[in-house]
Amino acid sequence: MTVALMWEARATEGRGAELLEWARARAGELAREPLRSELLRAPQDRVLVLTWWDAAYDEELPELPEPEAALVTRAVHRWRFESLGPANG
Repeated sequence: MTVALMWEARATEGRGAELLEWARARAGELAREPLRSELLRAPQDRVLVLTWWDAAYDEELPELPEPEAALVTRAVHRWRFESLGPANG
């Protein structure tokens, strides 16, 4: 089974680039390497990290931690999904 983890945070004003680099560094420090990972950004200094794992849905997996409180406007949002394959097939 493939499990996707989503980690999303919003930087405090003017610190979007810093949050992006923080997330990039932490994604490279996970306790084990995911099948795939992707780093995305959006307006309002939002940063999203997606990781895909060959794992059972409820398996304990390495996740990015919470950044320091001064770097983000709120707690990190996290979601876990089971991959069902391509949307068009």
